[in-house]
Parts: sequence; C-alpha cells; structure tokens
Amino acid sequence: MSLSADFVSAVNQIIPPARRFDDPLSTLAFGTDASFYRLIPKLVVRVNAEHEVVALLRLAGEHGVPVTFRAAGTSLSGQAISDSLLIVLGDGWSQRDVLGNGSRIRLQPGVIGAQANAALAPLGRKIGPDPASINACKIGGIVANNASGMCCGTAQNSYQTLHAMRLVLADGKVLDSENPDSVADFRSSHRELLAQLEQLGRDTRANSPLAERIRHKYRMKNTTGLSLNALIDFDDPLDILLHLMVGSEGTLGFISSVTYNTVPEYPYKATALVVFESVEECCRAVPLLKQQPVDAVELLDRRSMRAVENQDGLPEWVKALSQGACALLIETRAASQLILHEQIERVRSILVPFSVEKQVAFTEDATLSNKLWAIRKGTFPAVGAVRPNGTTVIIEDVTFPIPRLAEGVKRLTKLFEKHDYHEAILFGHALEGNLHFVFTQSFEDPTQVARYEAFMGEVAQMVAVEFGGSLKAEHGTGRNMAPFVELEWGSDAYQLMWKIKRLLDPKGILNPDVVLSKDPDIHLKNLKPLPVANEIIDKCIECGFCEPVCPSHGLSLSPRQRIVIWRDIQAKKRMGVDTRELEKAYQYQGIDTCAATGLCAQRCPVGINTGDLVRELRADQAHAHRRADWLAEHFSSALKGVRLVLAAADNANRLLGAPRLQRWTETSKKLSGGRIPSWNPAMPQPVRWVESTKLPADTTRPRVVYLPSCASHTMGPSRSDSEQVPLLAKTRQLLEKAGYEVVFPDAMDSLCCGQPFASKGYPQQADLKRTEMLAAVKRASRDGLDPIYCDTSPCALRLLQEQNHGLNIYDPVRFIRSHLFDRLEFTPQTESVVVHVTCSTQHLGEGQALIDIARKCSTNVVVPEDIHCCGFAGDKGFTLPELNDHALRSLKPAAQHCTEGISTSRTCEIGLSSHSGVDYHSLVYLVDRVTHPSS
Repeated sequence: MSLSADFVSAVNQIIPPARRFDDPLSTLAFGTDASFYRLIPKLVVRVNAEHEVVALLRLAGEHGVPVTFRAAGTSLSGQAISDSLLIVLGDGWSQRDVLGNGSRIRLQPGVIGAQANAALAPLGRKIGPDPASINACKIGGIVANNASGMCCGTAQNSYQTLHAMRLVLADGKVLDSENPDSVADFRSSHRELLAQLEQLGRDTRANSPLAERIRHKYRMKNTTGLSLNALIDFDDPLDILLHLMVGSEGTLGFISSVTYNTVPEYPYKATALVVFESVEECCRAVPLLKQQPVDAVELLDRRSMRAVENQDGLPEWVKALSQGACALLIETRAASQLILHEQIERVRSILVPFSVEKQVAFTEDATLSNKLWAIRKGTFPAVGAVRPNGTTVIIEDVTFPIPRLAEGVKRLTKLFEKHDYHEAILFGHALEGNLHFVFTQSFEDPTQVARYEAFMGEVAQMVAVEFGGSLKAEHGTGRNMAPFVELEWGSDAYQLMWKIKRLLDPKGILNPDVVLSKDPDIHLKNLKPLPVANEIIDKCIECGFCEPVCPSHGLSLSPRQRIVIWRDIQAKKRMGVDTRELEKAYQYQGIDTCAATGLCAQRCPVGINTGDLVRELRADQAHAHRRADWLAEHFSSALKGVRLVLAAADNANRLLGAPRLQRWTETSKKLSGGRIPSWNPAMPQPVRWVESTKLPADTTRPRVVYLPSCASHTMGPSRSDSEQVPLLAKTRQLLEKAGYEVVFPDAMDSLCCGQPFASKGYPQQADLKRTEMLAAVKRASRDGLDPIYCDTSPCALRLLQEQNHGLNIYDPVRFIRSHLFDRLEFTPQTESVVVHVTCSTQHLGEGQALIDIARKCSTNVVVPEDIHCCGFAGDKGFTLPELNDHALRSLKPAAQHCTEGISTSRTCEIGLSSHSGVDYHSLVYLVDRVTHPSS
C-alpha cells in the first residue's frame, strides 16, 4: 500500500528529516533483516523516545497504516520487515537500571543483551534469556520473541523472569506496571479491555481440554503463536496483558522497557564432550541428565560434527567418528569449586552405563572449554561458509517431546534425504528436546520454492501433529510459521489467538501477517534474493551480528547494509537496470564512510571483512597512481609537508587562540567543499625527526629496534595536553629505563608500513612501502635477532599481516606485557584512566591485555563498553569528521570523571581527546609514569 500525503506530512511534523528515510537506498537497506524474507518499507523512521512512538501509532491508527517495529534485526522468521511504515530504534533506548543489588534490572528495548549482562556481571547475576545472538540482539527483540538459548530452557525465558513492563498499545496508550498511578489510570481508561481479557482467562481455564493443551505446549520450548499460557497462569488481567506481550513479535503493542528478575551467573564451570555410538543411545541419556545439575546439554549429530571437524583446536578423532555417532556437549556450573566437583561426579555416574565412542572428560580449563564450545557454535556458520553462491542458509528450530527425541532426529534426517538437503545438519538444546536444523536453499526458480514448500509441509505435519511438538521453539513464529499455527494448536486455540489480536489491535495495524495470517502461502512470498556480487561477500547470510561494532552504523550503512546494497547494484546491472543514482548514493553511504577497520569480521559467523570489499572498490576508483607513486618514492618529503602544516596550524593557534581558529577553519571547510579540514584543540603539534638520537652501541644491554610510526614521528602532543614530551622520546625513555639499548632503522623518515596507501585504494604502493620497511627493520634487528617494537598498533598489525618475514614484531601492548613486566616495578596511581582499545589491538588479540596493563597502572580504569571503533580511520577524522563524531557520541559521559585517556594509535587519540574532553595519549606515558627499574 502507498502512504497518503496527509500521513507523511503528519509524520514529518513528529520526526526530524535526519531520522526519516524514504529513498531507494535506505528503504532497501532497512528492508533487510536476518530472515530469508524481504519487504521494502515505504517509510522508515528512527525513533529516539517513547512519545514519538505514541504519536506515530495514533497517526497510523487514524490513517490505517500498518506498522512494524525493528530493534537489531537479527530475527530469523520474518517478523521485523515491512512494506509500509518501519519504526527502528535510535540512540534513545539504551538505559539500564540495576535494582535490588542485581536481583532485578530495568532495560529499555535498545540495550543489547550482552550489555545487560555486562552491567550485572560484577554482582554475579545475568538475565535469563541467552540467545546465540546475544552480542547483537536487543532487549526489545528478546522479549518480543521470547528468545531463549542454550542454558535458558523454559524456566528462565522472558515470560518466566518478567517482573514488570512499560508498553504502548496500538491506540497510543502507555502503561507502566511499576508505576501505581499509571496502573490506576490504565485500569480506569481501559477497563473494558481488561474486562474482556479477564473473561478470556476465565473461559480458557474453564475449557479443560484447551487449558490442558496450553499447559502441554508450554512444558516444552514453544514460541509458535501468541502466549496463551498467560490466560491460564494469571487471574489479574493486567498480568495477562503483560505476559501476552512477551513473544507477541510486535503484533500487540510496543515494549518501552522491561524489568527482569535476574538469575545467578555462577563463576565455576566445567565442560565435557561425550560422543555416543548411536542417536538412540545419545537421546536415552538426555532425560537422565535433565534430572542432574547441568546447565547446558547440546546435541550434535554426525553431520554437524563433520561440518566443523577441520576447525583449529578440535580433537583429531572427530574426523574418524562412526557414521551413526551422536554427541552431547555438557556444561555444569556452580557457586563454588567444591560444589562443582560434586556435580561433575553426579553427571559422570549417570553416564557410566552408556556406550561411549569418544569423549573429552569434564574440564575446568577455560581454553579447552572454549574449544569444545567452538564445535557447537561453529556448526551454523560452517554450513553458511560452504553453501553455493546465491543460496541462503535457513535455520529452523523445532521441539520434540524428550521421550521421542531420538525418533525425531531420525525422521528429520530421512526428510533431508528425501528432499535432497544433503548438506543439512542437526544440533540443539537436548534438555528441552529443541533441535535446530540448518540447510541451504535457493529461491531462484519455482522448482526450488516448491521443494522448500513440500519439505516444510512435511516437517510441520510430522512435528506438530504426529509428535505433538512445537514448530518454533525459540525463533518466533514470524511469517515463516504463521500458516501452520492452526495446524499446531488446533482450531479453538487458534481462534482464541485471533480474539486477542483483534482485542488489542482492532484496526489490524500492528505487524500484519506476522504470527497470525489469513494467507496460507505467506511463508512462500517475498523470499529474499542473495545474488552473487563479489567473492569477498558472497557468503554473507545478512545476520546483522556485525552491526554493533561498526562505527558508521546509524550514520550511513552498516556492513550488512553495505553488502545488501552492493548485491542489489550488481543484480540490477546484470538485468540492464540503470544504477547510476543508486551508485551515487552508495559512494558516500557505502564507500566513503566505511572505516574499513575490519571489526565486522570478528563478529561475522563466516568471517567476512566488509572493509576488504570497500578497499577493493576504492582501488577500482583510484586514479591518482602517479601521485601515489611519487608519495611512495618521496615519503620523507611528504612527512616534512605534514610537519609544516602542523607547525602553521600550531602557530595560528598561538596567535589567534583556539576558539577563533576553530571557527575560521570550520568556515574554510564549508567554503572548500570539505577539502580543507577543520581544526580543533586536540590537533597535534609537529615533531621533528632527529637522526642524531642514535648513540654508540652498548654491548652490555639487550637491544630493541624501535620502529616509530609515521604519525608518532610527525604528530606530537596537542598544545593543551598535560603530556608535552613527544611519543618518540617518551618511548625511548621507557625502553632505556627497562635496560634496553634502543636502535632505530636507517632512513626512518622514508619508511611507511603502507597503511595510508592501502586504505585509499592503492594496494601496490602499500605493499611496496611495507616491503621496504620490513627490509629496513630486518637489517636493524640483525636479521631478526633483536625484537622490533612498533609504537602504533595499526602499523604493527599491517606488518604482521605479511607472513614469513622471520621478524619478532611487537605492538606496544604485547611488548610491555612480555618484555617489561620483569624489568619494571609498577606502583599504580589512584587517578582514573579511560581506555580505548583500538581496532588493530583487537585484531592483534591484545585487547584484554591492554586493559590488564592499564589496571596494573591505575586502581580506577574505565572501559566504555559501547565504543568498539573510534571512526577516525587514519585521516577520516579530518576529512569526514561526522564518522568520528558518530562513533564517539557516547564517549564524553563515560570519560567525564577520568583524568586521562590511553590508547595505542596517535590518530585515534586526536579524535578521542576532542570528543571526551580528556587528553588521550599512548599507553607508554602511563606505564612510564608509574614504573621504576626492578631492583
């Protein structure tokens, strides 16, 4: 349907232009979630406050406009897409309030699940739901889908741990169940609604067959349909309403906040992997384990283990397991080690009578435990990584009654074979009889769609009717299972769900065709294409796990959205469609504003670095090869030019004053069309590289080759920084304090790791400069005999990406922890320190080590959890400052009580200082200040 001009005009009065999107690029980007469906919204609005949601819902009701809510878009069943009005959460929904010493936590819907647990961790608590997507999915989606997970079961999901809720109904009415005044007002204004809910509850409880069916369904994991258990679990219609909202997938209202009763997060854990000789033997152990103190029991069939058998760190014997083998990954947790050992013995004794083919006995070693869990967590991406290009990965989750679990595994396997899904794998949460099956599917032609339809029809009949199970254990009904709700529940329950829907959404505007649909083919419509676009990104499953760490997400496009649009551009080109306007928009949204730091690859289930695609596209557009060649050959001249510019800016600062200079450069930037960067007080002073810093060799001390980055030997501290010694001198001072003879490579001013060239799309020049630098440090280190200290982590990462150079290259963090701890005595300061872990430090695997070093230096360390990348990205902090602004928009409140900030990248520190009001400088300054030589 189209949106009327009156409706759009009214929306424009509520939502500012920067948070309204109706252009083709944006609507396509927002029209994609993690499911295998796609709808293109007519209008997308980003809401930052509840009153905006209230106004929009009232407008939508007046104009009959369907509305869908979107949190993180990690849902798998098509419940977060719309062809009408899509409302997405903006920055204003991230409040967390820990209550009752951690026994409860109040969360707004924009809080990522892992952030909630981070707030609770110091108190030994966590939220009950633990979905696999917890590092990306948000509370709004967790509650709306009643998501669970590996340890959650049916006892700790949102429904069972709900303490209170604040919600907005379809008519715009707000109810806060923790506010007595709000409750009293709602009971008065909506007494008829509450009376009807109360009557539905009485009728349902009086209908013994229906009530018993509901009880049976919710003894299992079940998210098919609406939460009818609310009608038999509660008498008070207010409680019924709140619990109906859980799992309603945005079809009954909007959840503004939820207060959870939290659950313990036990510190002691042990993990075991037990491989049984057959599926039957494996499943026979499950009901016995369910009676034991175990927190997770994950089933993996032979197919799923075969999918990950080549993964690093897994036992070699996994490859040789028998064809019928079936494994259980078991974890038990406890409040003390003594209790943990008692629990381990109980579980071991239960398993003694079973025929075990192979096993890894219970281990408390975190490293080994993580490797075992990597088997389970690697199954889904393993299928995604090997699927044929152009196909999608579908993950379904069903529940079988536990006594029939083995039979269910075998029957599903037969259906895979019957419908030619030979790559399909099975794994799942065995304690709940909950199985996930993953398969690849093409929707390119009617034959493939018909195959999927036939397969899902048989799955639905078998699971829901023959086995009396659940078609959706934890992923939500969505569009995917909406046609099968009546098949699973029966007519009475199905009609009851429709009564609830019409009662709470009488105009039918909330997420139509989700959960309940009159269209029997809705699950076969609007299937999402995944066209081939580039081998770097063709394996993307559009899950959205990458988005929380992307600095441009919310400013322009996220990595997922960059891939979506590039896929669409390539598909349109193959069809002969003119893509010039789309590509023009993509230039800024997709290419220019990408930091290309690659953090997305760390979160991606199939390891895609969207930055690699962007660098390739920049290389295709790069036409200044002669200039790049000249810069590579005359790099020392370029650095002299940088120093002259910095000197001129510093002189202007002294003469004009910081406020006037900042205003003047901002005006110049506007007049130059952005070619002249604006100045700010965090801008560095110039550093002069002095060759005479070399001293005669001292054979009594160990040597270290000090490799300053381009930035550190051109950019000194800002004039306002409390530290005025340049990093080059400070680093040398620290290394000599630790007893090292410091050696510099020759012709240092001509050397570069190549990172600036690579980021601009000049890979040949980048590789040339890196080769030159490696050759220079090889000579300086006596063919790799001496360690090489690189003072900036992005440069260290760039050099370490070149394999087989035989050099011992260290970034600051690794060198300090591996070479200086034994040579220096640390006396921690009490002044507070805020730490920024750079993208390159994370890639180097040194993020936690940086934080640990900071804690060795200060008793008060702050690590802003919402900032993963600063967005400065080399020089983009100068040329596209809005990226840096957006990435660090939450930094100032986090750093406001700190006296200094530390990091390991000079350019990052410019942006960090500017946006925090705190001087950021290298870790070296802090370490030098709090140490003295060991006696």
